[in-house]
Amino acid sequence: MHVLFVCSGNVCRSPIAERLTRAYAVDRGISHLTAESAGVRALVGFPIEPIAARVVEGLGASADGFTARRLRPEMIKRADLVLAMTEQLRDRSMELVLGTSHCTFTLREAHRIARDTGARTVAELAVARRDYGPIENPNISDPVGLSEAAFTQVGDQIAASLMSLLDVLDLESATNPEVDEAMCPDPAPEPEPEPVPTPDRAPAPTAAPTFMLPLSPRPLVAARAASSILDYPVTW
Repeated sequence: MHVLFVCSGNVCRSPIAERLTRAYAVDRGISHLTAESAGVRALVGFPIEPIAARVVEGLGASADGFTARRLRPEMIKRADLVLAMTEQLRDRSMELVLGTSHCTFTLREAHRIARDTGARTVAELAVARRDYGPIENPNISDPVGLSEAAFTQVGDQIAASLMSLLDVLDLESATNPEVDEAMCPDPAPEPEPEPVPTPDRAPAPTAAPTFMLPLSPRPLVAARAASSILDYPVTW
């Protein structure tokens, strides 16, 4: 089974889930369980958030070598199961590739349906969802800009739902034989577009330097938050 995890910036929630799944597969010797992650507004090329990396390590997995990626249709098409962190992100994923609603859930949604209905395959999860009804608290919120305790809480929420789900799913039921670890490595950042050549001309006069003052006392956090689809309100 190949699992795709989706969040906003691909630097916190979905990397935690991806790395926990990979560690789960290694610990149990399940070679046919693979995982990757992406973000709908990914901070492409960024490493995992340092606090999130500590959460991953604390949960027994490794965050080494991770770089954020933008969600692309081909990722969804090769996944047997797509697990988003919120309903909004789930719906964005389904809109990106039509006809994938049967294999796309929030993480908590898939976990609770499997737990309460006995569904053991992706197909059974899809059938059971029709009669299950709304899920209470289906979302796992983005901890960007919050305290380390908030990151730890999010990591615990992901681990609790994910480990229980993996324990009960038939992980061989939807394995795509064309997917392996070689298809979902941690890639290099996406290259910047090459500049368009311009005709030779006299050099333009050098402009006087301009200095920009940051609008936030935490500009990096502000930039990351502004680049993501946030699941909580932000005030400045």
